[in-house]
Amino acid sequence: MVKVPIALLSVLAIGLWVGLANAAMTDKDKAELATAVSSAKVTLEQGLMTSKKNGKPVSAKFEIENGKAQLSVYTVKDGAKYSEVIVDHASGEIAKAEPITGGDDLTAAKKQNDGLFRATRELREAVKEARRDNPGYLAVSVWPEMKDSHSLATVTLVKDNDWKTAVIDLTIYKTLIKE
Repeated sequence: MVKVPIALLSVLAIGLWVGLANAAMTDKDKAELATAVSSAKVTLEQGLMTSKKNGKPVSAKFEIENGKAQLSVYTVKDGAKYSEVIVDHASGEIAKAEPITGGDDLTAAKKQNDGLFRATRELREAVKEARRDNPGYLAVSVWPEMKDSHSLATVTLVKDNDWKTAVIDLTIYKTLIKE
């Protein structure tokens, strides 16, 4: 009985965190990120593929860090060794890979890995499907979560300054939600 409320609270906490993160982005931040994604020579899918050298990707996102665009991928190796892999968005090479050993980053990486528990497909496939269903849009981020015993990937997309979210079921080949 206790498992259901805890699982529900986890899903709500992730949803609240994502909602607050998106709400915290100003129009200027969104425009800057949209420009960075559209000018990147490497796609989110390619970054996910490149990061596999350091383990299984559990999430990925383009972000502005210290005024510069970067492509960050969280990976897990051997089920418990988490890393943040920075993929150079111009060359597609791994620019840096650092272990995640604690704090909010480790908590998030573990939760994202747990979200892939029932996945039969990779995050890269979810990104590809979301882009196929939304022609002209570029993928900005992808992260997994568990809901109703399904591993779901939330893919954030942008075209010019139009933002969309697609939720892709990683246990079947079907888009569940498109916004």
